[in-house]
Amino acid sequence: MVNMATEIVAFLLSISGWILISSTLPTDYWKVSSVDGTVITTATFWSNLWKTCVTDSTGVSNCKDFPSMLALDAYIQVCRGLMISAVCLGFFGAILSLVGMKCTKIGGSDTTKARITCLSGLNFILSGICSLTTCSLYAHRITSEFFDPLFVAQKFELGAALFIGWAGAVLCILGGFIFCFSMTEGFSIREYSYNGATSFISTRNKNTKSPESPHRDGADQSYSHRQFGRNAYV
Repeated sequence: MVNMATEIVAFLLSISGWILISSTLPTDYWKVSSVDGTVITTATFWSNLWKTCVTDSTGVSNCKDFPSMLALDAYIQVCRGLMISAVCLGFFGAILSLVGMKCTKIGGSDTTKARITCLSGLNFILSGICSLTTCSLYAHRITSEFFDPLFVAQKFELGAALFIGWAGAVLCILGGFIFCFSMTEGFSIREYSYNGATSFISTRNKNTKSPESPHRDGADQSYSHRQFGRNAYV
C-alpha cells in the first residue's frame, strides 16, 4: 500500500513537470529586452525559439518567424532539439508509468510492472535533464551578452519561459527518481518476504523431524541389545 502511494506521488510530480515543460515551447517570453538605464521605453522586444516580436508603446505587437532554420544560431537549434526530446521522453514516460503502476490492471506480473516503472522513471529523468540543459544554455547566452561590455546590440533579460522550464525539469527529475526508488523498495520487500518464508519452512521441517529421532535411536539401541543377547546365547 505504501509503495502504491509512492508511485502515485511520483506520477503526479512527473506529469506536472512534463506539462510545464510542454508549455514552455509555445510560450512567447523566453527573453525580454532589458530596460536597464533606459529612461523612456518606446518598444519592448521579446522572442522565443520560433519567432521574434516587438511591442510598441500602444500595445501593438509585430512578430516575425525565423526565416531559415539553417541560418539560425547554433544554440537555438540545440535548444529546439532538446526541448522536443524532453516532450517526447515525458510522453513515453507517462505511458510507461500508467502501464507499470500497481494501481493499474495491465502490465503483467509484479516483476514486469516494476521494470516498466523503472523505465518510465528513467524517461522522466532524461526529460528533465533535457529541459534543464535547454533552459540553462539559453539563459547562459542571455547573461553572457548582458554582462559583456563589448556587446553593443540590444540586451535581453531572462523570460518567464525559462523559469517554467526549470521548474518542470526539477519536478520530472524528482518524480523519476521516486519511481526508480519505489521499484527498488518493492524488490527488497519481496526478497525479504521470500527469505523469511524459506527460513520458516526450514525451521518447521527441522522441528517436525526432531521428535522422530529419539524413537529411532531407542529402536536402534533395543535392536543392538537383542542382537548382542542372541550372540551371547549362541
